[in-house]
Amino acid sequence: MSARGLHYFVWYRVAGDPACARAAITAMMLDVAMSTGVAGRLFERADDASTWMEVYDDVDDRRAFEKRLARAVAAHDVAQYADGARHVECFCAAGNLAP
Repeated sequence: MSARGLHYFVWYRVAGDPACARAAITAMMLDVAMSTGVAGRLFERADDASTWMEVYDDVDDRRAFEKRLARAVAAHDVAQYADGARHVECFCAAGNLAP
C-alpha cells in the first residue's frame, strides 16, 4: 500500500503559557517542514482555545515522517506544553463514498 496522501492530526490540551507554547510549536513545525517538505498548520478548538491541533497533509513516507516528527518534538521540547499526551492520528482518503 502506498503511503501517499496520508494526513496527520496531532491534538492536545495546552499547558502553561500559550505564547511560549506557540513559539515552541511553531519552531518545531518549521523544523518538520524543512526536513520533510510537509508544512503543518496549527489550529485551536473553536469552543475551547486550550485544545490545539497540528495538521500535516499529503505525507508520502509514513515511517520517515513519524521519526522526524518525534525528533522535532524532542528537540523543541514541545511535550512540556501538552497537558497529558500529544495524540497523533494518521488518516487516509476513504475512497469513493457513493452508495
